[in-house]
Amino acid sequence: QVQLVESGGGLVQGGGSLRLSCAASGSIFSINTMGWYRQAPGQQRELVAGITFGGSTNYADSVKGRFTISRDNAKKMVYLQMNSLKPEDTAVYYCTALMSTRYYETAREYWGQGTQVTVSS
Repeated sequence: QVQLVESGGGLVQGGGSLRLSCAASGSIFSINTMGWYRQAPGQQRELVAGITFGGSTNYADSVKGRFTISRDNAKKMVYLQMNSLKPEDTAVYYCTALMSTRYYETAREYWGQGTQVTVSS
């Protein structure tokens, strides 16, 4: 069974930093794009940052210059370093990965269970 498990969320004061981690485990053949989404109460889930297997990244405009996504392909992990946090960054953060479990299988998207990030003013 393939799963993604996030860690590193919590409560932080505005201006502070947090680092989220996400580990992929199970019978995995390949991992393509990995990323982070977030969902605040009453709002739609939105893309925060994404990273390809080769390391190309993209960010939501609202986090550019403050957040950095990275990955360790050998460890099957993706990270999100969040600096200069603002109250509007408060949300549940979800890890996602495009993965296949067999060489002949089309990759599909997997999601973690989410981790809460709360930024106080």
